Amino acid sequence: MEKKRVRDYMTETVDTISIDAVASDVVATIKRTTHDGFPVMKGDEIIGYISARDIIFVPPDTPVREVFSKHLLVAEPDMAMSDVARVIVRSGIQKLPVVDGKNKLCGIISNTDVVRSQIEHVSPEKVYKLMDTLHRLHGITPQMKRGAVPLRNLHPTQSRIYHDELEGRMYELKRGLAEPIIAIKLPGRTLIADGHHRAVAAHRMGIKVLEAYIITIAEDMELGLERTARELHLKKIADIEVLEYARHPLVAGIHRVVRQEKDQKET
Repeated sequence: MEKKRVRDYMTETVDTISIDAVASDVVATIKRTTHDGFPVMKGDEIIGYISARDIIFVPPDTPVREVFSKHLLVAEPDMAMSDVARVIVRSGIQKLPVVDGKNKLCGIISNTDVVRSQIEHVSPEKVYKLMDTLHRLHGITPQMKRGAVPLRNLHPTQSRIYHDELEGRMYELKRGLAEPIIAIKLPGRTLIADGHHRAVAAHRMGIKVLEAYIITIAEDMELGLERTARELHLKKIADIEVLEYARHPLVAGIHRVVRQEKDQKET
């Protein structure tokens, strides 16, 4: 994840609150945007942050300058996503303003952005672990190479993916950030072992090939992944169901963790 930078995942359009605003302005902005916190600006310089919690039980005409938080954690555009993850997990903060070297606001990065940057993260270690598992289970010696695989040749082994995560993978493909999938090539067919969100994203975008770690097995055998796919009647990428109204469990999980940490701090 070290090659993934904040600038690649941050939201560049940010709703802000002026230091000259009052509490009722914050309430109006919360209602308009459904967000629960905003950077506080003095001109074009960020000087703090204000959240819904800061204005609870205060009169509507209370100046923002009297209640906003001056203790501000920020990220920089070139900061590694792994470093942002550490800050968010340790602080319990859900969003970090992104500033440049002159303290000018250029975006915002959230805990959901961090998780999305890591889901389906592929590393050589992950590939070699799969190869070792295949060796131990089947007594074979698979080979691995990096290359391109045509989408039309790929057979899915996962029946469902999540819509919110699919959007993240489409975003990465548009910006050239997508990692390779892991494919297993057997005689006459190629299975997707990891990277179903990326495969569906590419299919929807009309992309014909994907970069992949290709694990080649010379022996003609049916793997457990392939048997499961057959039982689920999965033959092509279009057979994968996209859960439109479900949140990826890892994304949902981090929201629960943040809420639990906040509850613990308050008690």
